[in-house]
Amino acid sequence: MPSIEDKLKQKGWIIPDAPKPVAAYVPGVQCGDLIYTSGQLPSVNGEIRKGKLGDNLSISEGYEAAKICALNCLSVIKSIAGDLDRIAQIVKVVGFVNSTPDFEAQPKVVNGASELLGEIFGDAGNHSRSAVGVSSLPLGACCEVEIIAKLKEK
Repeated sequence: MPSIEDKLKQKGWIIPDAPKPVAAYVPGVQCGDLIYTSGQLPSVNGEIRKGKLGDNLSISEGYEAAKICALNCLSVIKSIAGDLDRIAQIVKVVGFVNSTPDFEAQPKVVNGASELLGEIFGDAGNHSRSAVGVSSLPLGACCEVEIIAKLKEK
């Protein structure tokens, strides 16, 4: 059976190095068998996908940015757990979408993260979720995602 990272590579997705915090926090914390990631931005090689849904970004652009956020969350989980194959269940995803007051498709944007997790983890990728519209995000990011993951027993 292919590893989680092999599945990601087959889809053309690569787990980056865990992003460095942009303020006074840590990227993730393990508490028992749960890992809580801090919110991760759509950052690739230090470049953040900026913009506002309902103004200068399409739903599909936001969807792709949410995938990047999820990959960055997985990189944080890997940095703590040592191996993505230790994930037993994606428990919860919280997505924040930088959007105009009249934009109502936040769930479609956050689907980028949710569907990536489902494709890679199968049933273990099914999770509870919140998709929230906000007026701004750090560094002008278009979205931000955080994940809670349960680890398998060693």
